Amino acid sequence: MPPRKIIIDTDPGQDDAVAILLALGSPEDIDLLGITTVAGNVPLALTQKNARITCEVAGRPEIKVFAGCDAPLERPLVTAEHVHGSTGLDGPDLFEPTMALQDRHGVEFIIDTLRAEAPGTVTLCPLGPLTNIGAAFRKAPDIIDRVQEIVLMGGAYFEVGNITPAAEFNIYVDPEAARDVLASGVKITMMPLDVTHKALTSRARVQAFRDLGSRVGNFTADMLDFFERFDVEKYGSEGGPLHDPCVIAYLIQPELFSGRHINVEIETASPLTLGMTVADWWGVTDRPANALFIGDVDADGFFALLTERLGRL
Repeated sequence: MPPRKIIIDTDPGQDDAVAILLALGSPEDIDLLGITTVAGNVPLALTQKNARITCEVAGRPEIKVFAGCDAPLERPLVTAEHVHGSTGLDGPDLFEPTMALQDRHGVEFIIDTLRAEAPGTVTLCPLGPLTNIGAAFRKAPDIIDRVQEIVLMGGAYFEVGNITPAAEFNIYVDPEAARDVLASGVKITMMPLDVTHKALTSRARVQAFRDLGSRVGNFTADMLDFFERFDVEKYGSEGGPLHDPCVIAYLIQPELFSGRHINVEIETASPLTLGMTVADWWGVTDRPANALFIGDVDADGFFALLTERLGRL
């Protein structure tokens, strides 16, 4: 099979950066058409910069990076420096990227690409708030039927919330965009906290990246040494979850993951549960299924894939 054409939509974030590196290390599986950035973990000025830094660390400055929306569709921006640090990529020694930021807006790139490519051949991979995807669907509804699939990191059911008691961060930041995307009719696969919290780093797994002896390996290990501290303290786990690389790993080795095809709705009205992922895991409503909601992962296989593919860069 030819490599799968994808657009990564992202708000780097250490785990976003690892997801980008996994895609860049997998050319036989992934044809990365471009990276669109969005405000989320940190503001847009930093997310677009961090995406370019990541591409340069991988030795891939030809990748096209676009700046998208700098705020949610209908709400003020909420960010997560308390998790990712003031830069969004705290941990390694950072630098000013020299590769150009593309002139076009990220939403325009998404629209133009979906119109230019054959219908059903481009997969969207949102790793942050769904603002850019929601904005593209609102601006150009003709592209919705042209999307092959959306594989996203966001939501939670059994794990509930990580930014509020009820809500996962990516969905909470722009719940209206998430609601619109889930109601779009596009084929959707979700990587919620329920699965990403099973993809935990450990001393040995981080050391395996460092043992690659490469710029990418050391950069990744330095990022994860910083990134995991938040979840280790919060959850008492051995390491931190690698949320966003689950999206790319699913495209490469879907057999590593399992879940259920269920109905998922997003709460947009209640101040108490704003951004909650209402996932009908047990099938107790008659609402039609609209997403494959992933619940489990072969963590050893996941980290083996990550280490092997990053080792190519």
